[in-house]
Amino acid sequence: MSLVFDWSALSPLTAGPGTGGGLRRDPEDFVVQEVPLYPLAGEGDYVFVEIRKTGHTTAHVVRMLAAQLGLREQEIGVAGLKDRHAVTTQWLSLPAKAEKRLGALALDGVETVQVTRHTNKLAMGHLRGNRFVIRVRGAAGQGRHAREVLAVLEAQGVPNYFGPQRFGLGGVNAEEGLRVLRGESRLKDPRVRRFLTSSVQSMLFNRFLSLRLERGLYATLLRGDMAKKHDTGGVFQVEDAAAESLRAGRGELSATGTLFGRKVRPLAFDAGALEAEALAAFGLSPQAFASRRGDRRLTRVFLEGGSVTDTDDGYSVAFTLPRGSFATSVLRELMKTDVDTLAPVGDEGLATDSLAGGDE
Repeated sequence: MSLVFDWSALSPLTAGPGTGGGLRRDPEDFVVQEVPLYPLAGEGDYVFVEIRKTGHTTAHVVRMLAAQLGLREQEIGVAGLKDRHAVTTQWLSLPAKAEKRLGALALDGVETVQVTRHTNKLAMGHLRGNRFVIRVRGAAGQGRHAREVLAVLEAQGVPNYFGPQRFGLGGVNAEEGLRVLRGESRLKDPRVRRFLTSSVQSMLFNRFLSLRLERGLYATLLRGDMAKKHDTGGVFQVEDAAAESLRAGRGELSATGTLFGRKVRPLAFDAGALEAEALAAFGLSPQAFASRRGDRRLTRVFLEGGSVTDTDDGYSVAFTLPRGSFATSVLRELMKTDVDTLAPVGDEGLATDSLAGGDE
C-alpha cells in the first residue's frame, strides 16, 4: 500500500457529495485563535505575549523575536505551531529580562494583542485547542448542505485523521520516514528524522481509523481496544465490547489508535487483529518503531461551537477543536475534496492545524 498521503484512501464518516469549493485565497480566509490550557496568573517570572501574525510560521516569528530581543530561540516558549498561510493568534512566553525591550519590537505582519505574566514557561502542547473560522469559496448555495454535515460531526464526532500537513508537500514524508526506520536514509538532523518517522506512525494510525470507518466500527468498541474517556482522559482496555460500545454511542468514550513505539503496547484480541491488518498493509511491525517512544491517539474528537454562515460565493464555517486534531479533517467531510493536499506546508513541513503533545 502506498505511503503517500491520499484523502481518497481514507474513509469519510459522512456519505454523499460534499460542498466542493476552495480554501486560502487570502490569509484572512483561514483564521486560527489558540485556546489556552489554563488561565494566566498575571504575575510570575515569565512574560506572556499574545501575538497575531500573518505571513509567518511560528518558527519564523520565534527566530525574529530572538534576534531582536537578544534571546536564544530556546528561551521562547510556544504551545503550538501555526501556519504561514493564515491569520493566527497565539501565546509566546519570554524570560522576564525581555519585557523592557518589548516596546521596541518591529515585526512586519506581527502585532501584539496583549502582554501579561505567568509562573512558568509555555511548553509545546500547553493549549486546550484552537478556534477556527474558515471561508470556503466557490461553493455558492452550499451553506445548507454544510450545516447538515456539521450537525453529523457534532453528534458523532470528527474522524481524528492526521491531515496532509503531517506528510509534507506531495504527501511523501512517510516514504522517507520508512527509509529512516530501515537505516537507509542519509539525513542526519535528528529533529527531521524524528518528524519523518512520526509521519509513518501517522500513516498507520490513519489506516487503522479508515478500517474502523469502513467496517462500521467508528462509534463502537472491540475487545482489546484501549478506550479513552472524553471527560477525564482515563484510558482502559475494553473487555466487554457490547457494554462499552453503548457508552461510546453516547459520546462518553472512544477507541484510541496506536502511535507505535517502545513505551506503547500493541492492541490485543479483536482490536489487535484490526491493528495488525493496518500494519500488514504497509509491511511493517511494531518492532520497527523501537526508536520512538510511542503514544495513543483518539480515533474521534468532538468539535465545539460549530456554525456555518452563508457568503456571496460560498460559506464560512467556525468550530473549536481540541489540541492535536486537524481542521482539515472537518473540512474534508464538508467539502469532499483533497483538502489542502497541495497547499504549502508550515514550519519546515511540520503540521500546523492544531498539533500538540507529540502530534504537532
